[in-house]
Amino acid sequence: MQAKREYRDRAETEVAVLDALVDRAEEGMTVFELRSGTETDIDDLEAALSTLKEEGLITVENSDDEPMRIYPEPKVVPEPSENGEEPSLLSSLRDRLGL
Repeated sequence: MQAKREYRDRAETEVAVLDALVDRAEEGMTVFELRSGTETDIDDLEAALSTLKEEGLITVENSDDEPMRIYPEPKVVPEPSENGEEPSLLSSLRDRLGL
């Protein structure tokens, strides 16, 4: 699953991070999981996480017992459609035009 369309006009690493987090929105991800899931070097990943946190698009939870986990903000996660997938642009246009 991908982040909502309005959050995709960003740097490539930021979009990759948001997409990875949206896929695992319930359980979140560690920095290590994000790094391997996005195939990004640590400096780029750190910069992307910093920007996303400043803009309120991710939440970071850190407890004493478990490693730090990162979650997407609910506004970034698309609403599932009836069939479990977000409708394509073409499907949306057809629905609006009544075709």
